[in-house]
Amino acid sequence: MTIDVADRRPDPRQDNQDPALFGQTPSQTVGPFFHYGLPWKGGADLVGQSDMGARPELFPEAHYVLNLSAPTGTPHGQVIELTGRVFDGDGAPVPDAMLEIWQADAAGHYPVEADADPHFVGFGRAATAEDGSYRFRTILPGRIARDHAPHIAVSIFARGVIKRLATRLYFAGMEAGDATLSRVPAERRATLIATSGGDGVWSLDFVLQGDRETVFFDL
Repeated sequence: MTIDVADRRPDPRQDNQDPALFGQTPSQTVGPFFHYGLPWKGGADLVGQSDMGARPELFPEAHYVLNLSAPTGTPHGQVIELTGRVFDGDGAPVPDAMLEIWQADAAGHYPVEADADPHFVGFGRAATAEDGSYRFRTILPGRIARDHAPHIAVSIFARGVIKRLATRLYFAGMEAGDATLSRVPAERRATLIATSGGDGVWSLDFVLQGDRETVFFDL
């Protein structure tokens, strides 16, 4: 008996890609194992080769084996530091959150663009310390378009958070004319604007819930 190829009916897929069997994997909160994902040597240093961003005290020294990134050169632009703390809804510091940043270079180009600074990666990752503090070394980003003020995209991961919390960090005195910030209620814009402490240090706290909650974006 000959069966035409067009008449063949393959058996159902028996793997985790078969929606009839499994459907979408449910979201889950990040559990207590999250500490293991925090160490990343130099993840918070976008301009140098320090080990900023890691939490080596959370595991044996023998496990601290990740290599530092190998810079290809010195990025153009003004070197700055971003600092602050992450708080929960009760005002307590979050000691095991992780922050990721994504930004343009000093000329306003993202690393994926042809004109981007070849020595600037634009992405960083930092763990919070026991007091909820974080710190990045990076470049002051340029304006990517007339209606987009210099800013840094921030994602926050933490225990009890099902999906990453996405927000932006703007710089006081440079935020005028930003199309996205203009859509945020005026009384809440301060939750997105870092203030300068001098010497290239900019500070902004992030609050996950409560009366002082940071403005997060639904992406």
